Amino acid sequence: MPNSPGLLALVGGDEFKPGNEEQDRLLVAAAGPGPAFVVPTAAARQGPEEAVEHATAWFSGLGLELRELPVLKRADANSKDVAELARTGGLFYLVGGDPGLVAQVLNGSRVWAAIFDAWRGGASLAGSSAGAMALCSHTLIRASWPDRSNRRPADALGVVPDTAVLPHYDTFGNRWIESAQRELPGVTLLGIDERSAAIWTEAGWRAAGPGAVTVISGSEKTIFKSGAKIAGLATPARMLPSQ
Repeated sequence: MPNSPGLLALVGGDEFKPGNEEQDRLLVAAAGPGPAFVVPTAAARQGPEEAVEHATAWFSGLGLELRELPVLKRADANSKDVAELARTGGLFYLVGGDPGLVAQVLNGSRVWAAIFDAWRGGASLAGSSAGAMALCSHTLIRASWPDRSNRRPADALGVVPDTAVLPHYDTFGNRWIESAQRELPGVTLLGIDERSAAIWTEAGWRAAGPGAVTVISGSEKTIFKSGAKIAGLATPARMLPSQ
């Protein structure tokens, strides 16, 4: 196995649809030799079967066969059999859905340790919307009802340190800035438009897709379009926060 981590993709949402070709072809090209998995954890309460169906159909059109890594609840995440399966993976895609559920289910689990080790060994790793949020140090969950824009942080999986994703930035994620900055002073906010992505390789971060990636630090907002190198984002961690 390679000694360097694989490609990492943080997608802004509306995944598995036309417009996502650029980042998803990069994922396919960078995938390791093992099986490719869709991880439907974020959709556990919202139709995981449909999420898996959409993912497999979409990636089939890009020449990659996906299979489900069945992790919907904490018991699944601590299954030795599922963790052993995950260790063989060459690509993992965490779907969108519930922003808090992925970290609740996966954090500190056998399956997450296996996914992280596989990525660190060269597998591709992607998350969209709630899945992308979970891959950072903090995810942002709804703080009050019915105000969808008022967010509070929760600890996430920590692959990208000191960062919180604002997904769907071009449609509604931009309205999360005020509460996110109030609750997470000093943390970099990463706004990602739908069907667009921040892509990391050993060469650094760059933007992909038809929309934009916006790095928000204090009062400064810097916008990056497809192909541009992204400045101001932390290098992904090589060890889990608990290690």
